[in-house]
This record gives sequence, C-alpha cells and structure tokens, in this order.
Amino acid sequence: MALNNVILLSQMAGYVIAFILSLCIAIPMTLHQDEFRGHCLLFSSGEWQDSGQFFVHWASQAYCNYTIFVGVVLSIISILQIYRMSILIYKGTDSNFLSAFFDVVGCFVLCGLSLIAALVITFGFIVWCNDMTMRFPSCDMASGQDIDKQDGIDTSNFYIELGTAQFGAWASMACWVGLSIFALLKMFQQHEIQNMRASMLRERQHLINETGSEKQSKSFPETTHSPPKF
Repeated sequence: MALNNVILLSQMAGYVIAFILSLCIAIPMTLHQDEFRGHCLLFSSGEWQDSGQFFVHWASQAYCNYTIFVGVVLSIISILQIYRMSILIYKGTDSNFLSAFFDVVGCFVLCGLSLIAALVITFGFIVWCNDMTMRFPSCDMASGQDIDKQDGIDTSNFYIELGTAQFGAWASMACWVGLSIFALLKMFQQHEIQNMRASMLRERQHLINETGSEKQSKSFPETTHSPPKF
C-alpha cells in the first residue's frame, strides 16, 4: 500500500516544506519592494552625502522581480504536487515510470531556479550592505534609519526581509535537491518494476508455450510399425 511507501511519504513531506520555504522568498521580497517604493536594493549602490543621506544608484527591478517569480512558481508547483501525492496516498497507488521521469526533470529545473535566486539575493545584498557598513558598524544597524529622504523609502525591515528571503532561497534549493533524489529513486524503482513485469510476462509465455507443446505431443503419440510376419 502507498502508506507503506517511504519514498512517496518523503516526497509528500518534502513538497510541504518546499511550499513553506517558497513563501519565505516571495512574501519578504514583495514587502521589501513595497516599502522601497518599487525600488530593489539588490546590487544597488550609491554615495553618502555630507548631510547623512545616501544617494542611491538603483539597480534593475528585474533582480527582485525574478526572486518573487521563483517564489511564486515554487509555491504553485508545491501545492499541485501536494494535491497529487495526497490523491496517490488516498487511493493506495503510486507514480508510474513516465510521471516519475517528469518529476525528476521538474525537480532539477526548479532546483536550478532556486540556486540562481539564492545567488542573486546573496550577492545583491552584499553589494548593498558594503555601502551601509561605510557609515554604520553593521548592515542591520541601517534598518530604520532615514537614509534616503529623496526616494521616501522605508528601511525599517529591509535587513530581516532580505535575510529571510536569502534563507528561504538557499533552503529551497537544498529541499529541491532532496526532492530530485527522491524522484530519481522513484524512477529507478518504477523501472525495476517494469523490468520485473516484463520478465514475468516472458516467463509466463514461455511456460504456456512449453505446456502447449507437451499437450500436442500427447495428442499425437508416436506409432511403431512391426515388421510383417510370413
């Protein structure tokens, strides 16, 4: 039964974790863009003015948009897979070889998307924090400081929001690596089952052919001709 299928239950748990981690990417990055008035601090830099204000050269918004996109895609795929695994567990069935193959391909693709998002957030945040530490002892000390009146941004939560998104991206990547491994194991398992069924079918056909040959030989016994007597 599917309830005894460790791989299936592990996949179910993995997709639940992947869904939670996807929210850790999408929600903080969305809040960050809203508080920064549509600007994205990733890879943004600038110069400190004598007045204590930070004149920002804003980087492309695409960096934040990409991470939000990845978070949304991961959450949607996770929900669909949770629903699909729930149906399989409820019906007591399992994935076939073709669906397991598509799971492998999908997990590898999503793992790559998560890795790119994690690198973008990590290195983009480093660029911003390097400028913040030129005026403050640490990057988190810049949170809540009115450093950019010109753009009217709210810096109250940027450090915890970007930190959460960074954690979510790297943890998502690790989670999808694990799901890729489970999907590979499931594909190999289904491949072995198919090979076993094919072998059993061939063996059964062989036995049927042998039985048919034996019956045919019994139906037509060999007759011996005795020599004529004179």
